[in-house]
Amino acid sequence: MQFYLRDGYLYCEQLSVKDILERVSDTPFYLYSAAQLRENFTAYAHALAGMNARVFYALKANSNPTLLVILRELGSGATLVSGNELRMALRAGFAPGNMLFNGNGKRRDELMLAAQHGVLLNVDSEFDLEHIIQVARAVNRPLDVLLRVNPDIRPDVHPYVATGMRNSKFGIRAERLMGFLDRLKPVPLVRLVGLHCHLGSTIKDVRVFRDAAALMGDLFNAGRDRGFDVRYLNLGGGLGIDYERTGVYPTPADLIGAMRGLLPDNATLIVEPGRSIVGSAGVLICRVLGVKTNGDRHFIVTDGSMTELLRPSLYGAYHHVGFIEPIDDEVRTFDIVGPVCESADFLGKARELPTPPEGAGLVVYDAGAYGYAMSSNYNLRTRPAEYLVDGDRLLQIRRAETFDDLTLTPLSL
Repeated sequence: MQFYLRDGYLYCEQLSVKDILERVSDTPFYLYSAAQLRENFTAYAHALAGMNARVFYALKANSNPTLLVILRELGSGATLVSGNELRMALRAGFAPGNMLFNGNGKRRDELMLAAQHGVLLNVDSEFDLEHIIQVARAVNRPLDVLLRVNPDIRPDVHPYVATGMRNSKFGIRAERLMGFLDRLKPVPLVRLVGLHCHLGSTIKDVRVFRDAAALMGDLFNAGRDRGFDVRYLNLGGGLGIDYERTGVYPTPADLIGAMRGLLPDNATLIVEPGRSIVGSAGVLICRVLGVKTNGDRHFIVTDGSMTELLRPSLYGAYHHVGFIEPIDDEVRTFDIVGPVCESADFLGKARELPTPPEGAGLVVYDAGAYGYAMSSNYNLRTRPAEYLVDGDRLLQIRRAETFDDLTLTPLSL
């Protein structure tokens, strides 16, 4: 791992985070490791070696342009869920033919943008298909599409991130596939080139991918039997990461291994990892504002909050928390909370930690995915800067917002 402790001091690659904090001074901020990002992507490349397969990184996990360029240079494609993500992928240099636009509510202007650039499109519903047909006729060019199918496989994750169940807002029921094939038959401008499913996120048991591969392989063959040039079998992303620091967690090799032997020989496999590529490549660095006790609860109050990292408040998600240097003081059970005016504002609960002095540097690990991407301006807080370590270099890859950024609208009419 590229974030590690040496004599109790946190390092990112070759740089001491304590030294980085002294240089940066303004907290909180996100800190990423270029080497860790490359290692995580390469793990997928190695797992897929010898297979007819493509990796499409899911931009929604983290769309920082510099990180996107690194992944594009490694050979990644891009999975998109908004028109602006499509624009960002283009700006980062991704080829349109190496992009896929997902989503259950794609607007007409977003579909037009995708059509103009020749981006693959996922069909999510009857109305989505009709909108795509209308756009294909408007631009008078063929559009390649995949049908997103709900396999109704329970991934045993938080209900907010389970996306492949029968009652999900995403995709179509498997038993309705033939109706979509019938609708596509007489529309030559919309070409069915693949099938797609996505089970959910933070998945720990790769056996669910084996079940999905078997079901989707049968549907893939059914599409070819109906005369469609189905080429892509997209089994989505969703592999979890070791937030709890157990040391035992499925790898990309485990994920791909669960699907081997179940995929049709003539299918090009697409996987859409996001979290498992960028999650462990980033941390959130905060400063301790103070320590307080109310009743029998002890609190470490930091300048980092739910506006920087929403996952703990939204999902009850666990992130490992520590300090960037040794602290020799009484160990207590602390809740780590932020200054946002919400009782839900916390970064960790019931953590055994030494009592830190005011100003101590605190690290929230594995925050590279759905950290900055889900940040907000609630309480008129400004979103943080982002920094990247590459070997012994520290690069600012996004500046912190300022109050002026929040007041571009005139204050009077």
